[in-house]
Amino acid sequence: MLAAVKLASWLRGAKFIVDWHNFGYTLLGMSHGRSHIIVRVYFWFEKHFGKMADGAFCVTKAMQHELAQNWGIRATVLYDQSPDFFHPASLMERHELFSRLGDSVCSAMGNADCISVEKEAKDMNTTVFTSQIGGEIFLKPNRPALVVSSTSWTADEDFSILLEAAVMYDRRVAANLGEEDSMDEGQLWIDIKNGKQFVYPRLLFIITGKGPDRKKYEEQIKRLKLRRVAFRTMWLASEDYPLLLGSADLGISLHTSSSGLDLPMKVVDMFGCGLPVCAASFSCIEELVKVNKNGLLFSTSSELADELMMLFKGFPEECSALKSLKDGALSTGSSLPNGQQNGQLMHFLWLQDETLTRYL
Repeated sequence: MLAAVKLASWLRGAKFIVDWHNFGYTLLGMSHGRSHIIVRVYFWFEKHFGKMADGAFCVTKAMQHELAQNWGIRATVLYDQSPDFFHPASLMERHELFSRLGDSVCSAMGNADCISVEKEAKDMNTTVFTSQIGGEIFLKPNRPALVVSSTSWTADEDFSILLEAAVMYDRRVAANLGEEDSMDEGQLWIDIKNGKQFVYPRLLFIITGKGPDRKKYEEQIKRLKLRRVAFRTMWLASEDYPLLLGSADLGISLHTSSSGLDLPMKVVDMFGCGLPVCAASFSCIEELVKVNKNGLLFSTSSELADELMMLFKGFPEECSALKSLKDGALSTGSSLPNGQQNGQLMHFLWLQDETLTRYL
């Protein structure tokens, strides 16, 4: 690809500028292994033609250092920014979204669960999360906490970590509340439906995305028997995905990067919606996720379960740690206006060739 672009730029007399978001050879190496001859040849081509570029952007300081030290390429760091349509959802937007998604949200993936028991005759005035009374919309005080994760269902995002953490949360909450293993969850769900609140809320995980491992994990989810946790997998309309992020209470990122040098765009979008994030830890993630400011990091399912317990204790009103992270996520999402980012891009292009500015 780089060779083709270099040829096209030469034929047209245009500048050849590379925007490095990741390395192709590391992605190829996930399926073939880093030592495979195809991967090694791809690496040579990527490095050789990458060095022939007239300029370069990259998305992290870690990648900038790698390009400078080991590739001989000087790159300017431009962090990704979310589009303007990623923003916190209003109460009306939340109510309308969950009214549209009502059947998908209330339909269990396997046996009945703590969310599906709320399924009743279609009522546009109430959803699992909201109620409309006299034209005014309210969030239900005993609503579940909404946790969203977008995944490619591939090897670089280990979904089993999230499944294990959800099971641990369910068991730890039961132990904290002194519930017996033989307890009838049906009665518990009726109590919750009738308005009873507990120190720890139900968690509804909505997982979006498509990929090769989706069916495998959906089968595992169907076999789970949980009291306070439910899963839904969805493929949303493009206009509904930002609204879902803007309506959620916590985002989960399982992305670990094939190179360890790029950042997950999904987290950028979550911050644009003011959504705090628990993210899988890897080498440069702290360039984006600031621990105890806009999110938390985890390396194991147990660490993620600990974070869920800590953040959601007292939900929805008495969860100060979660509210603090939400404030930080809102601040992060608005910290670099698009105009400033565009100004940096224009300056970079001007440095490459002053005549370019006449055409931008």
